[in-house]
Amino acid sequence: MFFLLGGNDKKARKAEKQTRASDATARVRDVFLAGRFPVVTTHQVEGRRIAKVLGLVCCRGYDSEEAFFGMAGRAMNKGAQAIVGYNENVAFHPDGSKYFSCFGTAVMFEYDPADPDSLPLMLQQKFREREQQPNSDMI
Repeated sequence: MFFLLGGNDKKARKAEKQTRASDATARVRDVFLAGRFPVVTTHQVEGRRIAKVLGLVCCRGYDSEEAFFGMAGRAMNKGAQAIVGYNENVAFHPDGSKYFSCFGTAVMFEYDPADPDSLPLMLQQKFREREQQPNSDMI
């Protein structure tokens, strides 16, 4: 009987988790649509040299955007700057639903001092924050 009384707390945690997931997806979508996170089907990105392969990233879902941006989010969490060798698969079920699978290889590029965007996204954000802060240490 005790388990019947504790349902509201579980529902609140589930709603909070969904909100965090949608916020993360929105951030990934913004970075991708701004052109700062390339996803290509080839095994290289034109004009960039791959310095490190971080590994396979994949995501599955009932919505193509959910699967794609979930995969990109997992790559960004690993510190990737791009996804190469991107593939997607759609499975059709007899009941009419579709199941999307997206996968690719998360990679990091070589650092180019002339190009500030060659840093990983996390480091780019830290440098921008430092530039915006006034230098109170200097006399």
